[in-house]
Amino acid sequence: MAITRIEITHHQLPLDPPFPASWDPQPRTRFPVTLVRVYDDSGQVGIGSGDAMYGFGDFQRYFLGQDPLDLERHQAVLANIEFHAGRPWPMDVALWDLAGKILGQPVWRLVGGRSNRIRAYASSGVHRPVAEMVRLARHVHERGFPALKVRFGRPSLEEDLAVVAAIRDALGDALALMVDCNQGWRMPWDVRPPWTLEQALLVARRLEAEGVYWMEEPLHRGDYEGYRQLRQAVSIRIAGGEMTREPYEFRELLTRDCLDVFQPDAVCSLGIGGLRKLALEVAQAGKIFTPHTWGNGIGLMANLHLTAGTVDTPFIEFPYDPPEWSLERRDYPLRQAIDTDEAGYITLSEAPGLGLELDEDRLAATASRQATFA
Repeated sequence: MAITRIEITHHQLPLDPPFPASWDPQPRTRFPVTLVRVYDDSGQVGIGSGDAMYGFGDFQRYFLGQDPLDLERHQAVLANIEFHAGRPWPMDVALWDLAGKILGQPVWRLVGGRSNRIRAYASSGVHRPVAEMVRLARHVHERGFPALKVRFGRPSLEEDLAVVAAIRDALGDALALMVDCNQGWRMPWDVRPPWTLEQALLVARRLEAEGVYWMEEPLHRGDYEGYRQLRQAVSIRIAGGEMTREPYEFRELLTRDCLDVFQPDAVCSLGIGGLRKLALEVAQAGKIFTPHTWGNGIGLMANLHLTAGTVDTPFIEFPYDPPEWSLERRDYPLRQAIDTDEAGYITLSEAPGLGLELDEDRLAATASRQATFA
């Protein structure tokens, strides 16, 4: 049994209307997807998706001819590659999908088999006016979601806070609310400094008064002391870690008691195997593990299997903000979009691997030489 071939393809779905992501001032006119396919000598194929994987061709030789089931070895190699190049974790997802297909088991069973069912919260991505945000909140509540995440970053903090207050006034406690402050990282051209501890504390007090479930990334991702002090000073849960990469960084966040909620994404950090270990450590420490999933449906499904199969969590991120961010746009590489039931749950199947089927016609129609947003 050996890996025989690795194929990386890029795709771009035109977006009309564009998607005005709250974290990017340039509306996105295309949605890029990079797809990784890993083949073995029996004809099985594992799929993964995430970062663009530029330059990964230089490292493929470290996997060809290797046992596809040697997942710990592959994760260690990918960690070394990440040190020298970009984030290669879509390869890890493809390897886990392939392993599941070889073994005839879904990934959620391979990582622990705790459960095949997990509840989702709706994660918005557009800065809409107050009245439209209230309509969105009503819509996701009627659809069965237990919670909604609101993005900050409007021209003024008061505008952001007005959105939270209006949703709370309209729906009361019927819908849990989370707030993503987006201070942990920046787009390459955004040189604004992140909030100081004093600024974050001011916002936290306001969000506490609105009964917000968690406050996400209120400080720079590396401000361990700031996070520690913020957690000591407030009662609201503090979330972060979506773009944290190294195991030692997560250890710092844990040992310094920086976060209540850990949000690393399997296609961005440590892969499925690495995050499985971290999730167990987080749960043992009495904290919440619930990944960031903002991307396409392949990455979403990888995080669903990882989390449902490993630890108990109140809910997991489900990117959803129609019409600009619909299920059909998000999951265009797939024959069937991932969706929740009427109570906001997603039930994973017994299909081997991630249980996904690609829409090859759509992938052919959207094929591109590169992966860019505009």
